[in-house]
Amino acid sequence: MPVDAAAPLPEPAAGTLGITWLGHASALLWVDGVTVLVDPVLSSGIPGAARRLTPPGRTVEQLPHLDAVLLSHDHYDHLDVRTLGRLSRRTRVLAGLNTGPFLRARGFTDVTELDWWESVTLPGRSGPVSVEFVPARHWSRRTATDTCRRLWGGWVVTGADGRAVYHAGDTATGPFLHRIAGRHRRLEIAALPVGAYRPRSLLRTVHMDPTEAVRAAETLRARRMVPVHWGTFVLSGEPVLEPIEQTRREWRRTGRDRADLWDLPIGGSRVLGP
Repeated sequence: MPVDAAAPLPEPAAGTLGITWLGHASALLWVDGVTVLVDPVLSSGIPGAARRLTPPGRTVEQLPHLDAVLLSHDHYDHLDVRTLGRLSRRTRVLAGLNTGPFLRARGFTDVTELDWWESVTLPGRSGPVSVEFVPARHWSRRTATDTCRRLWGGWVVTGADGRAVYHAGDTATGPFLHRIAGRHRRLEIAALPVGAYRPRSLLRTVHMDPTEAVRAAETLRARRMVPVHWGTFVLSGEPVLEPIEQTRREWRRTGRDRADLWDLPIGGSRVLGP
């Protein structure tokens, strides 16, 4: 699990798409000069898990200017109040329905709640960049009394040229993937979760395993896949390196071009030009 925290970050530029993996599900997405941060968990540990196995790809202080923070759902390994508490309270935050009160109570003043298939636009270098909240097969809870009160989902960020980056958040597989593919015909990069899947009898309805993640990339017709949600916290029963090793084997088995599996080190980035 190499960590490349010293690698330079991409420069926001017109017509480019890219991703920087910061560990677990945390990532920076770069679309036509717009920079968004997804599920930032950059602190030393989370409730319910041991401390991090690997340091984050960036500290909060090393983050670039952010046009928005995107939150997939409220689980502690995706919504970390210690990380959020170190961001400017003027940062724009996008999240699922009913997450607004939680964020506003912590001082954030620019919060937008979205239902599935709703979107907002951000000003890109070449035109509007769409940020759409899309379904996921998962759930939400932070306490014993708020199960599934806040909506969960993934994000599709699309440039003016129609090319898009998909971040699935946390999800099992499901028919919603076909609908995402139908709405977004030019998914160039898909960040898909590949870890936290054993025991299967317990977790198959909330988390993909590596085989399902590779199959999801095919269903989405995504040109490139970035495996995330592994190598950072011990949340389930599989060996720590099994998710990425199995993802590589499955990618090879399906005959897809090895260059299109972007198995980044933590802190690593890849960018596509115009």
